[in-house]
Amino acid sequence: MKKIFEFLLPALLVACYSPDPFEAETTEDTATQQSSKIGTLFHVNGSEQICNPSVSNDMENYPASMLWLNFSGKLDVNAPDSIYTTKRVRQHDRLTVSDTAGNVNWYLMVDKDEGECQFQDPEWSTHGGFIVSLRGYDKSGKTSCDNLDFGIFAVRMADKKKFWFYDKDIQEEATPHLWVDPSAVPDTGATDSTVKGFFGTDKVRLTYVSKDDEIVFVDFAKGGLSKAKKLKKPAGRESWKIDSPLISPDGNFVVYNMLENMTTWEAYIQELSGSSKAIKIEKTAGMMSAPAQPHWFKFQDRLFVLWAEFPAGSQMLNKAELMETSVQDGAVGRTVMRELRIAANAPSDLAFEWLDDMREVAPVPMTGGRSPDGNFLATGTNLAYLLKLP
Repeated sequence: MKKIFEFLLPALLVACYSPDPFEAETTEDTATQQSSKIGTLFHVNGSEQICNPSVSNDMENYPASMLWLNFSGKLDVNAPDSIYTTKRVRQHDRLTVSDTAGNVNWYLMVDKDEGECQFQDPEWSTHGGFIVSLRGYDKSGKTSCDNLDFGIFAVRMADKKKFWFYDKDIQEEATPHLWVDPSAVPDTGATDSTVKGFFGTDKVRLTYVSKDDEIVFVDFAKGGLSKAKKLKKPAGRESWKIDSPLISPDGNFVVYNMLENMTTWEAYIQELSGSSKAIKIEKTAGMMSAPAQPHWFKFQDRLFVLWAEFPAGSQMLNKAELMETSVQDGAVGRTVMRELRIAANAPSDLAFEWLDDMREVAPVPMTGGRSPDGNFLATGTNLAYLLKLP
């Protein structure tokens, strides 16, 4: 059995499984936005703590926005209706998409009538019309929600309907991600409950981390759940913890972290194939740390990996008030990206190639990805921001 701190490692990253409130290291500046040489920073949820930041992947309906999970207590946002309460909130009781003005433009509440207790690990899919998440319920049916099991579902943003990949037997640290053919047009009037009926295509792929701490890959155009595959872990890292595998825009690769402990991690790229080997993103001269929370970023026909770096000995957490100009010089970390080329089903010497050196995107660490238009970076866990780049 793994040690308990190993299971809690992701709680210190983008996910937060049994989170504790914290006090920010610097709190003098409580403004909701600030412009400086790094761009314009916007508080998300005021100065209240959040987790699971995921930048909007829908520039038409939700520009300048991010998806996030709430803590308990109060929320500092502009509620869209009376259902979306902002006081005496239960932890992880909703998925929220809010913008730079603090407006909640989309949300999904737990369904208490169906025994739902909380959400966990939400992530915007590669298709702007869908979000994937975990749903926790009490296995004994108690409203106290003390004995949770989890399932994986996708929610169609247009009508908030759910599609269940698994309704139980999923671990809390599964960090699922979803790829949907970008040309798919969901039909909210469709009565077909199949993958194709819900998503508008059967070209759908799912990844998540199993209870055995392996990346599971499901291709619904090739057999679906009955033919799920597991990826091989990097050699020599069998005991390390996998965190947040994210599927590439072409649906053929994942990028993810491996963690030995709270301050030691590595990042890898791997093809979604049962025989593939993980490719390590090496820490090179000038890097503050190994890549933290790597994300794909595609701009037109160019593909990048975006990641955060933190000072040596640090965790993948932001406890600093990023609007303080004293930390806008890389003191608490930075965000970089690097262009690459990947090719599925290719010989090993052709499958992966860096096309240029790293470039610094921002002298602050942003762990929630970059918007498809390139204008915004997102971060959270603990304080949350959207940064509009200059």
